[in-house]
Amino acid sequence: MLRKLYDWTLSLAAHPRAMWALAVVAFVEASVFPIPPDVLMIPMIIAAPKRAFHIAAVATIASVLGGLLGYAIGWGLFESVGRPVLEFYGKGAYFDEFAQRYNDWGAWMVLVAGLTPFPFKVITILSGATQLSLPVFVIASVLARAGRFFLVAGLLYAFGAPIRDFIERYLGLLTVLFVVLLLGGFLAVRFL
Repeated sequence: MLRKLYDWTLSLAAHPRAMWALAVVAFVEASVFPIPPDVLMIPMIIAAPKRAFHIAAVATIASVLGGLLGYAIGWGLFESVGRPVLEFYGKGAYFDEFAQRYNDWGAWMVLVAGLTPFPFKVITILSGATQLSLPVFVIASVLARAGRFFLVAGLLYAFGAPIRDFIERYLGLLTVLFVVLLLGGFLAVRFL
């Protein structure tokens, strides 16, 4: 099922309205859809390298807007559905404690999820549920999604089709490694 959805998403790259398809996929991926916009971006950029940064900008804007939808889902549905379930099981107070800890690190969580293969929709919904500061959420989302999409666009612009396999195979792993090293550096400076 997921493979068919992946193939269908990939087929949109050849569609005459591929830019609109990219915007829709980037928007819904940030709140509910399981396939990342990179699947569309990569063939679109390979087909039109001069539009690489325009394509990345569309993906960034649509993804941040979709992230706001995910935030709204977490904010609106958590109170009506999630909290009553937690309270029924006597766990309502635990969520409040978790929300405080999440919000202490929320900007970092959004940055990490936005840059890495971690499902961004989980963080957007969680950010709304914990009521992470909306300006913090938006700024972190813009930085993370722009960082990810413009990195892909830049690599494809500079190296073309030969880098495609590398991006599809290793970019997620390398991004996770970079984020771990970055956070490790901040923690080392803080505690050493």
